[in-house]
This record gives sequence, C-alpha cells and structure tokens, in this order.
Amino acid sequence: MKEPVVLIGVGEMGGVFARGLLRAGWPVVPVTRDMEMAAVAAEVPEPAMVLLAVAEKDLHPALEALPEAWRSWLALLQNELLPRDWERHGLAGPTVISVWFEKKRGMDAKVIIPSPCFGPQAGLLVDGLAALDIPARQVTDEGALLFELVLKNLYILTSNIAGLKVGGNVAELWADHQPLARAVAADVVDLQEVLTGQVFDREALIQGMVTAFEGDPAHGCMGRSAPARLERAIALAEENGLAVPTLREIAAAR
Repeated sequence: MKEPVVLIGVGEMGGVFARGLLRAGWPVVPVTRDMEMAAVAAEVPEPAMVLLAVAEKDLHPALEALPEAWRSWLALLQNELLPRDWERHGLAGPTVISVWFEKKRGMDAKVIIPSPCFGPQAGLLVDGLAALDIPARQVTDEGALLFELVLKNLYILTSNIAGLKVGGNVAELWADHQPLARAVAADVVDLQEVLTGQVFDREALIQGMVTAFEGDPAHGCMGRSAPARLERAIALAEENGLAVPTLREIAAAR
C-alpha cells in the first residue's frame, strides 16, 4: 500500500484534494482543528505528503505547530503566498501549488485555468487533481513558481480591490474600467516586487491576469475578503515605504 497523505484542514479546498488523492489510490489521513498534529505525526512520521489546506489566516500558526517529522513533506496551497511566508519558518523548498479553481459549499469545483505547481510532491498533486478532471501542471523551477504565485496574487488583489470601487465581474472590470484595473495592478506589482526582491515582466503578468479573466469572465470582483486584502496590502506598503497611490485612493473613498 502507498504511504498516506496527511491532510491538515478538511474544508472545501481540502475536500477536493482528498477526493482526488483517494481516487488516485493514495490513503488520506485527515487532521482537523481538534486533533494534535504531534500525535498524528507519531503515527505517520514519513507520509507521502503533508498538504496544508488551512485558510490564509491560519497558515502561520499551522506552520509554527508543524511537527519536525513533517517538514520535508510539506505542500502549500494558500492564496497570497510568497517564499517569505515559508522562509520565515525555516522551511526550504516545499511543494507549492497555485490553485486556479474555486470550490464553494454545495457546488462542484470550477476551473479558471490549469493550476501550476512545483516541488518534490508536485506530481502527486497533479495526479490527484487529474483524477477529478481538474487540470494542473508542473512548472520547471523556483523562478517559474514565483512568477505563478505573483500572477495569482495580482489576479486576486487587482480584481478584489478594484471591485471595491466598481463592483461587477472581471469581464466588466477589464472591458469598462481597464485604466483603473491597470493602476491597481501597477501598485500590486510594486508591492510584489518589494516583498520578493525581484523584478517581473509586468506586461506578461497583465496578460496572464487577462487570460484568467477570460477563463471565468463572470467571476465576481469583490469577494468577502476584499476589504481585508486592501487593508493588508496598504499595511505592507507602509512597512516597505511604497506609495501605492491607487490603493490608498480606493481606501480613502470607503
């Protein structure tokens, strides 16, 4: 029998991966909020993968509590993820997937574009999602992964923050409010560059974002997390001495 996959967090997203991995023949050991990770790690010290499927707000507490035995098997899937998030915990080279499908209660997973992933367990994630006909692909190196993470952040932050001003869906945002979308995107990329210490091909990021818009044109811009995302982005800009004028203008108007 294959070694089990440990799944920390069994919400909507975790449930999708659990189903896919089970269909692909991998036993899954769930870890819920009321379970001690250390106790499970004592029983499963060398899993095939430890998939951390908690929400963004729970990421750092979960990483702080991660048992030592599981650090080499870690896979991450959170939004707004950058290398600084795992490096602050002394983690090197986890498997990371940039998830480009939605899963809401009572609905099947809705694919926007294929989900890129990189790391030692990337093939396992691709196979698990393929079992559910959810497309995913492995990228070639850490640089390609970083671009994909920044692209997903750009998509989320641009659509959410611009949506606070104009509402609507992503197709309407790009068709009717493109100057606003580009101004928000410029601020977001400024922030991503300072947080990563890298310079990105901005037009390639914009084109990637537009491709994602086209993948689900009816996707609403302003989710429940949009105000918190704007507040967090401005706080990070303050910490790093960035102007982000469009983000501040939108915040001031609220």
